[in-house]
Parts: sequence; structure tokens; C-alpha cells
Amino acid sequence: MRIKAHLLVIEARYYDDIGTLLLDGAAAEMTASGVTWDVVGVPGALEVPQVLAQATANGLIPSTADVPAKYDGVVVLGCVIRGETSHYDIVCGQSNHWLNEIAVAAGIPLGNAILTVDTAAQAKARAEGGRKGKGADAVRACLAVLRHARAFEAAALESDA
Repeated sequence: MRIKAHLLVIEARYYDDIGTLLLDGAAAEMTASGVTWDVVGVPGALEVPQVLAQATANGLIPSTADVPAKYDGVVVLGCVIRGETSHYDIVCGQSNHWLNEIAVAAGIPLGNAILTVDTAAQAKARAEGGRKGKGADAVRACLAVLRHARAFEAAALESDA
């Protein structure tokens, strides 16, 4: 289903090959959905919530229905592969915690495809496949939340009238 929207894609490029697969799938889904987008790259998954917070703080993403913004929603892409230390748990927990914290607090439609896997093979299996991969899934999730947000906004406007 097509929707008019402009999305911000924040991608962690720590694993470049996985990042490319995720972005390819997300781009294919956004094209098929008729939305436009901008891409911002960051080094790793921990930087993704920081960029989301910066974009929100600068009014680029709507935090209320009354404020016009550049972006209607956000798609985040990246990968964290388990290593030999506890760093994996910290990165997975903190990046996902802060993404959800910011998105919920500001009412941002967010699709999350930061893969958290044990091996590079698992990451590749989840990332590849174009519109069948996790990058495309994140776009569909973001657009679903955006549709609900717009429906709630329209219902609120109707009840005020």
C-alpha cells in the first residue's frame, strides 16, 4: 500500500557488507511503497540512537502532530555480531533501549533492523533477500506505525471539530 512519506534512514556501517544488504532491501521496499528518503551513516549501532536524538532535538522528526518536520518516520539499520566479550550485550541492550526510549517519548514511527546475531552467516541470511530481508521489514514496520499515527491524528482532529 502506497503512502506519502519522507523517511530518515540511519545506518550503522560497522559491518559494511551487511549494511549494504540491509540498505538495498530497505531501498527496494521504500521504492515499492512510493516513499522518499535520506540516508545518514554512522560508525556503529551505539551511534544510531544519538543521531536519532539529534534529529529529533533539531525538529527534523515530528514529536507532536502540530509541528511540521522534514521526516515522517525513521528506519534504522545495522548489525551487532556476538564476539568473545560482553561488549555485544552492552551494544545490543543500549542501542535498542535508547532507540525505543526516544521513539516512544517523541512519538516517532520507527522501524528497527539492527540485527543482533551470533554469527556473520546469520546476519547475512537475515539481511539478504531484497524486499524479503530485514531491511525491508523495518520499512514496513515504520510505515505501519506511521499509518496508525496519522489515523490517530485524524481521529483527534475530528473529535476537536
